[in-house]
Amino acid sequence: MKIKLRKSVIFLLSVTVLAPIVLYTNTLGAYLASSSSRNEFIEDVSTFTFAGEVRPLNVLPQESSAALKEPLGVVYSENLGDSSSESSNASSGENVHINRQLAEAEDGISSLANLGSGGNTIRQVTDQEHEVALEKKEENTRETELIGKVNQAEQNKANREIVSRRSKGKSGRPLERTHMSQAVVKDNPREAGSEKQNERVIFPDARIRQLKDQLIQAKLYLSLSVTRSNPQFVRDLRLRMKEVVKVLGDATKDSELPKNALERLKAMDQTLSKGKQLEEDCASSVKKLRAMLHSAEEQLRVHKKQNLFLTHLTAKTVPKGLHCLPLRLATEYFMLNASQQRFPNEEKLEDPKLYHYALFSDNVLAAAVVVNSSITHTKDPSKHVFHIVTDRLNFAAMKMWFLANPPGRATIQVQNIEEFTWLNSSYSPVLRQLGSPTMIDYYFKNRHVESDSNIKFRNPKYLSMMNHLRFYLPEIFPKLDKVLFLDDDIVVQRDLTGIWSLNLRGKVIGVVETCGQSFHRFDRYLNFSNPLISKTFSPRACGWAFGMNIFDLKEWRKQNITEVYHKWQNLNHDRLLWKLGTLPPGLITFWNRTFALEKSWHVLGLGYNPNVVQKDIERAAVIHYNGNLKPWLEIGIPKFRNYWAKYVDYDQVYLRECNITP
Repeated sequence: MKIKLRKSVIFLLSVTVLAPIVLYTNTLGAYLASSSSRNEFIEDVSTFTFAGEVRPLNVLPQESSAALKEPLGVVYSENLGDSSSESSNASSGENVHINRQLAEAEDGISSLANLGSGGNTIRQVTDQEHEVALEKKEENTRETELIGKVNQAEQNKANREIVSRRSKGKSGRPLERTHMSQAVVKDNPREAGSEKQNERVIFPDARIRQLKDQLIQAKLYLSLSVTRSNPQFVRDLRLRMKEVVKVLGDATKDSELPKNALERLKAMDQTLSKGKQLEEDCASSVKKLRAMLHSAEEQLRVHKKQNLFLTHLTAKTVPKGLHCLPLRLATEYFMLNASQQRFPNEEKLEDPKLYHYALFSDNVLAAAVVVNSSITHTKDPSKHVFHIVTDRLNFAAMKMWFLANPPGRATIQVQNIEEFTWLNSSYSPVLRQLGSPTMIDYYFKNRHVESDSNIKFRNPKYLSMMNHLRFYLPEIFPKLDKVLFLDDDIVVQRDLTGIWSLNLRGKVIGVVETCGQSFHRFDRYLNFSNPLISKTFSPRACGWAFGMNIFDLKEWRKQNITEVYHKWQNLNHDRLLWKLGTLPPGLITFWNRTFALEKSWHVLGLGYNPNVVQKDIERAAVIHYNGNLKPWLEIGIPKFRNYWAKYVDYDQVYLRECNITP
């Protein structure tokens, strides 16, 4: 009977105690297995979910979540795929450990049940299991603290290494933290501590930055000419760029990149390496380009020199129409009788109260424009007298032009330079020099002179005494007090009457200074290496222009300017003080004897500078076509030609016969 009763108690104990434990254990094992497959992190093993409810494990003592400490340290896995597998393995190992603990608990309960000897068996089992759980809890707490300390030490070591590398210039971008102030240990703390040495810190957007850098390099290669000449490389590079752009998309972290990002990165690297090989060939291309550039510069220099020579040749050559015009006029002049060859109002030629102009020219059409433009703007033409001096070849043609085209009420005088008997080589040093064998040899023999590399100094116009007549104004006009000198390449745009009333304050000549630019100063025209020049003049003194100048002949005679001119001409017999021309001796002769006029009286540059300011031209009293690009030549600057051409009557019979057209 007792035996039957004992068997009944044991059976009842098995049903009431062991069956629920086994049921709960099997359910928890299935849950843990499914959690492991989902790669989830178990935070509290004292509870489990069954049928949507969270139920406690009555066998194990309950632990509050507050007892668990948040792990320390920052861990970034080197490979995302490896990180997932390690996490899964860690979770699986942890679940096996928990199952092992539960299995041991079952064995202990079974053994206690088998004792069957009085007392409260359930309380004994519970108390023993409680003690085991407490020991395990303390052990896990100690392990967690120890691993936390190890992780913190490893993190500090890694941070010190980063700081050290950054200070040496070897570090990359600074470590970027996540949104959490503290790190998350992704693996099992025990396994993380053992594998910490094999992990290294990387940046969450390193691959994105690398892909963007590749795009920048690719765009740079596309801009190079050496790569544009290789169409196959350009096509490949553009294809890789499209692939990289597609891979990048809107990604901000490497984890957001697609799986083929690494393949696209490697493919772009291979294409960029081809571009680098092409770039290395640039050195030889640069050498070739430099050689081509040097050759082109040399050709340009030769062409510029030829262009300069041809321009000077054109400027010296008389166009066909201008050659025809004086011949046609001279023929008509000699068909006139003596009375018809005389100009009216000859009594005004020596009247000092009138306004006298001096014009020295061998160009009939140019002289006609100067007279016409001057008379057009005068208020009272009857008070203006024009004295024109020309050479023997053009004397008849010049007279015939103004006889056929009288200047209204103004007075005209045309003189022949050959009739100035006082102007001879015994009186004028420049005439003596111009007729010397050395000067003729210099101009007419085809010989290169290194010291006279500037071709304009070899222009035969300097052999003409017409250019030097301006230094003999008192001798040409002995009874006049003031004379306005005009070049034949100027155009008058307003009344010049007021210039005679200017007070020159004891100066001999009124000039418009041209020192706005450095090449219009004295050192441009004179040889300051010669002590005669350097001791007397300042190299930075302001230059001025011949072309429209008012002369006070009284002061000229008083200061004996002609003798000053002769003195310096004699000193320059070997052309060591200045080259030929009239401006250098003018600067010397009238040194400290010039009166500065307003710049609006005289604007220069229309014969060589196409950039003369339009406003300056429009408000100027006189515009000057100084230079080789004269308005009556085809090489003249087109936009300035009309200022001159509007004073030419192209319907005049002589111009039509010589085919002179606008």
